[in-house]
Formats: sequence, structure tokens, C-alpha cells
Amino acid sequence: MASKRQIHLGAVPYGTGGPGSHTLWLDPEIPGDASVSIAWFTEIALLAERGCFDLVFIVDSQFITPYSPPHYLNRLEPLTLLSALATQTSRIGLVGTATTSFNSPFNLVRRLGSLDLISGGRAGWNVVTTGDAGTATNYGLEEHYDYDTRYGRAQEFVELARALWDSYEDDAFVRDRETGVFLDRAKQHVLDHRGEYFSVRGPLNLVRSPQGHPVVFQAGDSDQGRDLGASVGEGIFTHAPDIPAGRAFYDDLKTRAETKFGRDPDELVIMPGIKVVVGDTDEEAREIEAVNNDRDHTFAAALAEFGRPFGWHDFTQYDLDAPFPAETLEHGRRSFFTQAKAVTERAVENGWTLRQTVEATRHFRKSEFVGSPATVADKLVEWWEARACDGFNVGVDHPSNFRRFVDEVVPILQERGVFRAEYDATTLRGHLGLPVPVNRHTAARAAAATP
Repeated sequence: MASKRQIHLGAVPYGTGGPGSHTLWLDPEIPGDASVSIAWFTEIALLAERGCFDLVFIVDSQFITPYSPPHYLNRLEPLTLLSALATQTSRIGLVGTATTSFNSPFNLVRRLGSLDLISGGRAGWNVVTTGDAGTATNYGLEEHYDYDTRYGRAQEFVELARALWDSYEDDAFVRDRETGVFLDRAKQHVLDHRGEYFSVRGPLNLVRSPQGHPVVFQAGDSDQGRDLGASVGEGIFTHAPDIPAGRAFYDDLKTRAETKFGRDPDELVIMPGIKVVVGDTDEEAREIEAVNNDRDHTFAAALAEFGRPFGWHDFTQYDLDAPFPAETLEHGRRSFFTQAKAVTERAVENGWTLRQTVEATRHFRKSEFVGSPATVADKLVEWWEARACDGFNVGVDHPSNFRRFVDEVVPILQERGVFRAEYDATTLRGHLGLPVPVNRHTAARAAAATP
């Protein structure tokens, strides 16, 4: 592990365009099928690896409507995609989103463990509870789980996953041809888990990877989401508009981890998502930012995707110039409720119409990470030194812009000694400065042998 604090960097590819960037696919550098093209994802991953990024992060959801962003309408399943990328890359971490609401623990834990082995210990799991309420209807349910159930399942799921990944002690497979002993059976462990939400006998038919377990990431922002991140998260994905907000979140998560869950706060790596625009000058970068915003997020697109936190409720049916229909908040009760509630409260407090509310969500908020390469590097270091974060997840939107970040901003960070000049580890845990989890059965055996 690195002996001094370093900035961490993740790359988040949006393919043909996610929320807020419905027309990103019009960029001639982006293939129309980018979101299902392994060649395109490989190109982005290799570029990020050339820049010594810690990880590439693949987002996911499993419910769409005709109004969903292009990248959501047609994209590859994360763990399948990352397994392919594992064979094309050699160092960069591979993090994928997988829900605890609509997966069987044994099956998902095995798939994640397989990715970890295929990649030589570079896998990460972004734990989500699924905010798109309509996903439930794709799994035979009439309605989505309530918040308590969603987060209760997630907590138990992660603890169960870690127990399954320890099914074999690290030296369980003897593979001694002379004695004919393949497995030391005393070092294979049945789980027999019977919890509130899941029952799994085990053991998992898979050994641990060089990093022990895949790294667990989490991105919830509600009180329950923050507790989940503080209790089980090792990497935290978040969003912050400025340094004060970033520091408040950073301090809250680290404090919860230490005081509420007895964890070492340095074992949570907090990485907000950021939008970066690099230009020859600060002025040129701001001009590019404004043009991209006007092109990528039109009012029509904003109205179409406005209903997502409200359980994809269709807001196109309302009079745009009538008062915002506050009663629609109920549609978000089992979706992204924290976000839906904030939007509703703001609209009611300001007496906005639906049009004004949509415009407010579309309102162009200038990113802090826009400017010349030196300006962008300065701002990254400023946030990091202020302890508003431990690193950043850089959105990969326009490919030429991401190339400029890798080729022009990263070298400045390297020259300043705040970012690695080359990889000094082979696993994702190594990149992030996280310890390898001790196998619980090996630990118990060692404790029993101690006088």
C-alpha cells in the first residue's frame, strides 16, 4: 500500500449518453452503438489505464421507458462487460453496479468472485438497492420494496457475500500429486446462513483472489444510505456541488464509520463524480462547457427524464404552466425518494410551475473543474487537500475531452507528487490503499492455536 496519501481517480463511461446528456451520441467520435460495443469500452479502459487510473466504473439499471437516456436504452450487463475488459487490461480496477434487491446472493457473489479471479484481484462491487421502482415489475413483484426492506436486504447481502468469499482458507487446495490430496477438507467451510432476508447454505465453490474480496462501493445519500456506506462501504461514490458540501459529506461518512460502526475511517475512500472540461485556456473551456450543456440537455430531454426519481411518473401529461403537482411525490415513495422530496419541496417553497421546476433541474450549474489543464489540476488538488474527497470519478462524456484530461491534466498531478506516475500495485485494493481482508476462518484457527 502507498505510504502517503494520494489522489484516486476513476473513469465513468456514459456511452451514448446518460441522464442530462441525451444527445451525447451526436458527437461524431462516439459510435452509435457505443453502449454495447466492447471495442469502445476497451478503448476507454485502456486510455484510463494509460493514465494510471485506479478504476473504471460501470453504472447500471434494469428498468427503462421510452424516455430513458440513450445509454440506458441499450447497454451491456456490467459484470459480463467487465469480465471482457479484464482480459484486455492489466492493472486498472474494474467496478460494476449490481443490486441487492433483485439478485440471488449466492449467484451474484459467485459472479463477482469470478470477475475478481479473472482480473487477478481488480474487481469492485457498487452495491445499490435500486431506486428505479419499476424494476420490481421485471422480477414478478407488484411494487418495489420499501426503504427499510431495501437497506435491510443490502446490509445482510454484503455481510453474507463476505462470508461466502471466505468459504475456503487460502491454503485449502493442497494439490499434492504424490499424496493424491487435492483439498484439505478441514479448510472448506459451510456457511449455513439463515438471516432475516436470505438463507444460504454454502460453501461458495470459488477461492479468494489476490485481494481477498472484491472492493465494496456504495453510493446512497439518504440517512439509511449513508449508514450503509459507513458500515460496509470501502469506496464511496457521491456528488458534491462545492468544497463545503464535499467536506460535510466526507466528515459525516468518516465520523459515522468510526463512531457508529467502529471502523477505521481511512478505510473509506470517498470519490465524488465530477464533470471536467479541458481547454487551451480557461475562457475556451468555459465556452466548450456552455455549448455542451445547451446541446446535451435540452428542455425536452429534461422533461422526459424528470420523472425518474418519482418512479418514472410521466410528467408530460401535465400543464407545464400550472403549479407543480406536489401530490406526485407519492410516486417516488419507493423510488429515489430523497431526490424527489428535495425537488418537490423546492418547487412548493418557490411557488413554481412544472415548467419552472424542470428548468431549475436543467439549470446550467458551472462545474468547478473547467479550464486549462493547470486550472483543472489546481482545483482537483484544492478539493483533495481540503478533505472534501479522497479522489474523483471523472465522467467520460466527449472522448476528446477525456483524452485531454489523461494526457494534459494527469501529468501535472504526477509532477506535483499527488498522483502515481506508474502503478505500484496489481490489485484494486492496492491502488486504493485498502488492506486485504483476513480470512475469518484462518483468523479463528490462529486464535485457537495461540496459548
